[in-house]
Amino acid sequence: MSIQTRLTEFFAIEHPIILAPMTPAAGAELAEAVAEAGALGLLGGGYAEREQFTRESAKVRRKDIGAGFITWALAKDPGLLDVALEQHPRAMMLSFADPAPFARRIKDAGVPLICQVHNLDQALRAAEVGADVVVAQGTEAGGHGMIARSTMPFVPTVVDALASRAPKVMVAAAGGISDGRGLAAALMLGADGVLMGSRFWATQEALIHPKAKAKVVAASGDETVRTSVYDIVRRREWPSGYTGRLLRNEFIEKWHGREAELEAMKNEELARVETAWEAGDYDTANVTVGESIGLIQDIPRAGELVKRIAAEAEFALSRYSPGSLVVAA
Repeated sequence: MSIQTRLTEFFAIEHPIILAPMTPAAGAELAEAVAEAGALGLLGGGYAEREQFTRESAKVRRKDIGAGFITWALAKDPGLLDVALEQHPRAMMLSFADPAPFARRIKDAGVPLICQVHNLDQALRAAEVGADVVVAQGTEAGGHGMIARSTMPFVPTVVDALASRAPKVMVAAAGGISDGRGLAAALMLGADGVLMGSRFWATQEALIHPKAKAKVVAASGDETVRTSVYDIVRRREWPSGYTGRLLRNEFIEKWHGREAELEAMKNEELARVETAWEAGDYDTANVTVGESIGLIQDIPRAGELVKRIAAEAEFALSRYSPGSLVVAA
């Protein structure tokens, strides 16, 4: 029997799992595979780069695919939100800035709003502007986030706060979750489901170079770091407090802690990074994953992974159901 929560009921899905709208990993193929398996697939909108988004969007054939954007980047091309709402009305996710400027348009379109948050104030703000789902992301997560709260204490804090102030708002846990044990733990913390990035990043459908995926399978969670070096060379003007969690490599070891020097050389270093990305050289190019990589041992099909995670969670929860709990004498 599959796990049923408010999240599965609200979206009419089989499993309480959401694909993080990662760019470039979460393209059409990955989003559709996750949806086909009974979870919620979100197409990566990332920095709201219209050409990239519309290219992948055009490949989507399912009607039950949502999308997600970096909120402050979407403000540079707000018209792209209208395109996404028309083509992917399943759900819209906003991350990394106040969702208020876009929340009303999303809600008026009748599209469920998902907001990713990193502290309690952000969670309450998301509920205030109409979020249907708040994603409580711990600092263990891959990609951008804050050096703020860890998943284990943060999720129940958000759950408790919303239960008293906005009880209809659902909570999804994110950060460091890559298997069924993580899903089961999130449910025990009071979450309605999970949003997962790194684990789906390492699937066959993800739009990531095979060499990068291989590095993740061989790595441990001790090998990640929060840094801003790639944002500097790529001229990504992230709000204060946000950094990216990445797999350590030679480029990070060279420049992390020397950001002022890197700023002066970013043109030359950007050329190196872009060349490395095209060549699959991940000693220089970035691998954007979180601490859960130590639990990633293979590169499965995404649909198989969804079902595996759900089965693991069901087993983990059943071990302590009535009749199975053994109390030591």
